[in-house]
Amino acid sequence: MFKKFFLGFLLISGALFAKSPATIDFNLKTIDGKTLTVHGTKNGLDFSNFKNKIVLLEFWGTHCPPCLFSIPHYIELTKEYKDKVAMVAVEVQMTPKDQLINFVKAKGINYNVLSQKENMDFVRYVATRAQWRGAIPYLLIFGANGEVATIQRGMVSKEYVEGVIKQLLAPKATIKTESNKTK
Repeated sequence: MFKKFFLGFLLISGALFAKSPATIDFNLKTIDGKTLTVHGTKNGLDFSNFKNKIVLLEFWGTHCPPCLFSIPHYIELTKEYKDKVAMVAVEVQMTPKDQLINFVKAKGINYNVLSQKENMDFVRYVATRAQWRGAIPYLLIFGANGEVATIQRGMVSKEYVEGVIKQLLAPKATIKTESNKTK
């Protein structure tokens, strides 16, 4: 059941993100000074720093209760899948950078955090492509190939995110057709 739902949602998500085929490159600045290079593609985003990894991209805020609830889940998932998954969290409530740095340290966040202020063009680009209207949390999951796997508005459970990760990591199933059935 989950597979059918996931595959259906994958098709819808990809179609939403693909509405604008324009491609563009971004050099994103994390709050700890790292640069993340991202290339917009027809069907998603290619994060050069995370080749062959699933990327979780979340728009969130320090004053958003559902966002705060999700932080421990993302910390756990990035530890558990550290060689297969990367997390990029864009704070969009305009928290001053020094406060954001302190917040990240206090919460023990172990993934990439960006400030909307320093990455506004990227935020606008994703908002336009994914039809995001500003409500948070807003999660996009990209497969290791950079294509959109799912887009989720609102809070999602750790189990849901982990289920998507496992689906993306699973070997591709062969679809049985009349020509490849064994007799």
